[in-house]
Amino acid sequence: MAKRKKEKKIFVLDTSVILYNHNAINSFEDNDVAIPITVLEELDNFKKGNETKNFEAREFIRIVDKLSENGSLQDWVQLEGKGKGMMKVVMHSDVGGLDAVKVYGENKPDHKILNAALAMKAAYPDRSVIMVTKDVNLRLKAKALNLPAEDFQTGKIQNVEDLYSGKMLIENLPSEIIVKIYEQGWIEPAEVGLKDVIPNQYFILKNGKSSALAYFNPITKLIERVEKINVQRVRPRNAEQVFAIHALLNDDVKLVTLQGVAGTGKTLLALAAALEQRRNFKQIYLSRPVVPLSNKDIGYLPGDIKSKLNPYMEPLFDNLKFIKNQFHENDKEFKKFDAMVETEKLLISPLAYIRGRSLSNIIFIVDEAQNLTPHEVKTIITRAGENTKIIFTGDIYQIDTPYLDSQSNGLSYLIDKIKKHPIYAHIRLEKGERSELANLANDLL
Repeated sequence: MAKRKKEKKIFVLDTSVILYNHNAINSFEDNDVAIPITVLEELDNFKKGNETKNFEAREFIRIVDKLSENGSLQDWVQLEGKGKGMMKVVMHSDVGGLDAVKVYGENKPDHKILNAALAMKAAYPDRSVIMVTKDVNLRLKAKALNLPAEDFQTGKIQNVEDLYSGKMLIENLPSEIIVKIYEQGWIEPAEVGLKDVIPNQYFILKNGKSSALAYFNPITKLIERVEKINVQRVRPRNAEQVFAIHALLNDDVKLVTLQGVAGTGKTLLALAAALEQRRNFKQIYLSRPVVPLSNKDIGYLPGDIKSKLNPYMEPLFDNLKFIKNQFHENDKEFKKFDAMVETEKLLISPLAYIRGRSLSNIIFIVDEAQNLTPHEVKTIITRAGENTKIIFTGDIYQIDTPYLDSQSNGLSYLIDKIKKHPIYAHIRLEKGERSELANLANDLL
């Protein structure tokens, strides 16, 4: 009996998917993709600006413009690339006279997009039509109308609970192993039962009350002892912070990620370590994505651009002030920090303002990286030039943008995809050190 040919699906994409990844239409194998005309209308509002979403909108418009050379977009046109499906632009009233097409009022763009998907379902009753959106509420509306809906899966981590932590506890070791690593400074991985060790992975080696901190050096292929080091008079308070400082100061590591809840010291340690190495780099960039409150643009805030952005950059200045206060006002180091800011040796700026700048000979700290998409993270890293070190910090469970979650944000994606590379190191900071009160809130609220 002849094998039945698999029926191609039709995926209807909304605006949130395009702003997440402009190349989304090429992510559905040989299935077909429909773009509601309302999505193009919404993208028109996003095409101007310097933020990544504006870049995504412009790039997608260019892709569609190129496809339009192959024929009318109201008909199916072939997507570029071997084994790809077709694409068309669909109106929200392509199929008239059907009640299902206009279940929701047409005054909202989301409803127009939903009606377009319903129109496709009515027009192609023998094919599976699936709504793809990163808007959870829109997915719920679709499912309420018996329209299959799903999140955009490309770049999404499936088991975020098992995300690489960067460290491992090895207990019940013979006492001579602990003695040896203290006296010799290193041991072979096989001596603690390890093989195929991840580069720059950290270890807590224990024998009863005796312990040692170590990491796997991908250059020497040995597990080497890690010593506790203070940076800018900031003292590490737990093993993970010791590991973080070691990774941040390691010249062979060009990319570091620090993940952890509020108060674990991610940004503070990154900034202190950068200041410790300031003579090795021409400039220190400290940046974070601007996520407007209540989804309103910063233009709603009063004052000039500096005044508008200060509330978003204030947490970064707080960490700088903390480090300054480790020194006396008469110390040279205390005055040095202000001079670095004035001369832009230390530059604190929104991430959108970094786009287009060369990232050579700098140490670049990106705070709140969980609010970035995988494509944004890739864009930042691919701009790295000679003698550049990039540090991403963030909490994957504290996301402020509506279309990202712990599985789809850029920080989770980066940790999962790049963990086995020798120039990369990661540490998950778990113990809050800000204050007893902050720890209470993290644990119980």
